[in-house]
Amino acid sequence: MASTPAPRLAPAILEYYNQGREDDRLREGVGRLEFWRTQDILRRILPEPGSLLVDVGGGTGIHAAWLAADGWDVLLVDPVPAHVERAAAMTGVSTRLGDARVLDVNDAVADVVLLLGPLYHLPDPADRARALSEAARVLRPGGAVVAATINRHAALHDQLNRGGWFEPPRRARLAATSASGLTLSGGDFTLGYFHHPADIAAETRAAGLEVTGQYGVEGAAWLMGDIGAYLDDESQREAVLAALRITESEPSLLGVSGHLLTAARRPDL
Repeated sequence: MASTPAPRLAPAILEYYNQGREDDRLREGVGRLEFWRTQDILRRILPEPGSLLVDVGGGTGIHAAWLAADGWDVLLVDPVPAHVERAAAMTGVSTRLGDARVLDVNDAVADVVLLLGPLYHLPDPADRARALSEAARVLRPGGAVVAATINRHAALHDQLNRGGWFEPPRRARLAATSASGLTLSGGDFTLGYFHHPADIAAETRAAGLEVTGQYGVEGAAWLMGDIGAYLDDESQREAVLAALRITESEPSLLGVSGHLLTAARRPDL
């Protein structure tokens, strides 16, 4: 394989993640719902642990840590040096600075590839196609890929819930994102692209992968004003997770969730 070039990460995205907020976001408040639901879904749809799992765009390793504890041989690849440095201290996790579009991983060696962050920072459809094709390339036949996307109207729903929609400049940005899917730096997020559920399914199939399911991560629960209180209580949290499992793949509700997981497999040869 040819030598892998340094990750091509837009400065605005690097600046955003160098603030170190992403790891804390998934450990606090309503962000915990995204973490627990992602964990819950992956544990149900992935094969039994024990082989290579490539966590592309794995950040500081918040998911890699529990995946390794479950028994996976985890290779975390991320374009942010600070993320890789932090994740490298984790037990059972190998790390590599890298780009989802040009993975420094051999062909057909992984049973699972996770893309839990890269796709919503690749506004160019050709870049998303390369990332999905790279995931397919490193998978063994029959292997699984799970890709996370942010739903098209997630920012609008979030800021309507928080009150930001009623600020005219922010409302204009939110309306533009809902129309195009594109987000720009300087707002509440950074450079990115928000999908419609059907569009990420089509992009996944175009990469030669067979879509096996789509799962709304937070469902409608993330828009409940008192959801944080339910998450603080373990028994109530489990009840919330149980409710979300009922509707997680309901086609009419997929786009209500903040995040979506699209699962696929590489066809057998």
